[in-house]
Amino acid sequence: MKVIILNGSPRANGNTMTAIKELENTFAAEGVETEVIRIGDKALRGCIACGRCAEIGRCVFNDIVNEIAPKFETADGLIAASPVYYASANSTLIACLDRLFYSTPFDKTMKVGAAVAVARRGGCSATFDELNKYFTISGMPVASGCYWNSVHGRLPGEADQDAEGLQSLRILARNMTFLMKAIALGKEKYGLPDKEARVFTNYIRD
Repeated sequence: MKVIILNGSPRANGNTMTAIKELENTFAAEGVETEVIRIGDKALRGCIACGRCAEIGRCVFNDIVNEIAPKFETADGLIAASPVYYASANSTLIACLDRLFYSTPFDKTMKVGAAVAVARRGGCSATFDELNKYFTISGMPVASGCYWNSVHGRLPGEADQDAEGLQSLRILARNMTFLMKAIALGKEKYGLPDKEARVFTNYIRD
């Protein structure tokens, strides 16, 4: 089992990394491999809806998004962790996720997703909702813990004092591990759900 963790913080050792380390330690105890990829300090442009990815099988902008893609394809789960800016995720992480999910042609069905938000005070639930939308549009079950996956702290190290937030992340990691293992067993015995051809209905019609 392997989980990719995208760190949306531009700070190498900020409170988002404190949250990620709690996840890493719990996954390690559960026998799950993790790889943390730092996104927040990268110069990433957003999707321009050029459609070239449908032709070439990858994003036309050849940067870290295309490096993450094969790792995401082979992983069992993906966690997007972000600091909260103006009640939303770091825009660099959003640019990465937009392009990663849109440009990758592989089936994401039954890979497990989870979102983690880190804030001084407010905006965690809005960020949590924003990040989870990438999973729910892709047939990815969303792992849950005992609360919305959020940790609070402003200055580096303050997240260490959020005992409840860190506990919720440990529970999240254990629940995510169980879900990934259960899905692996289910796929082995039953396979994946039947697919239907996508139907697209435009709201404005001739």
